[in-house]
Amino acid sequence: MLVAAAVCPCPPVLVPEVASGAAPELDGLRAAALDAVGVLAAARPDRLVVVGPAEQAGRGPHGQGAVGSFRGFGVDLDVSLGASETPPERPLPPSLSVGAWLLARTDWADAPVEGLGVGEPLAADRCAQVGREIAASAKRVALLVMGDGSACRTVKAPGYYDERAEDFDAAVARALGAADTEALAGLDAELASELKASGRVCWQVLAGAAEGAGLRGELLREEAPYGVGYFVAAWS
Repeated sequence: MLVAAAVCPCPPVLVPEVASGAAPELDGLRAAALDAVGVLAAARPDRLVVVGPAEQAGRGPHGQGAVGSFRGFGVDLDVSLGASETPPERPLPPSLSVGAWLLARTDWADAPVEGLGVGEPLAADRCAQVGREIAASAKRVALLVMGDGSACRTVKAPGYYDERAEDFDAAVARALGAADTEALAGLDAELASELKASGRVCWQVLAGAAEGAGLRGELLREEAPYGVGYFVAAWS
């Protein structure tokens, strides 16, 4: 059963070494994300699953100790999903690497952890089913849900400006703040794709996992510093 969830953005620039001179711009977002991870620890889960968008669904979950790297972003920095004597060979996708970095910053040792990359084209009903399966996998399950909102908030945004982006992000923020699983499940996949909102699949996994769990939500942070919608929320 799902007992807690933290929703965090996953841009590599969340990692100060990657952001370099621009790092202070995201200090508030980082602090909120670490607070959200703290909510997971307080829930005393038996299992933590980090869910993040991936270009492809991959070959199943990434086990504890799986390693990710920010070398592709010009930084000599590796991270891992918890400790393991024999780390799995398959590398983490960037979204899960950011999640692993957040866990490392909080010295996560509260429960076994694994990661799951979710292919961004995955349909809403399949996302929900994945979430239900995760929630049923242990007595007390926590989720760290990585993903970004629209990338079309300004003309300098990665996806250029789209007038629909602000309303889309506002709806996501309301749903995350209210732990509204129905609203998240109902997000338009085609619109999310057009707005380059990578978090849609993971939020819908969360919606499936939280069905019947009776969790309450709190939106800890919402901003769009680079024309991309970033959200931090905690469900408990």
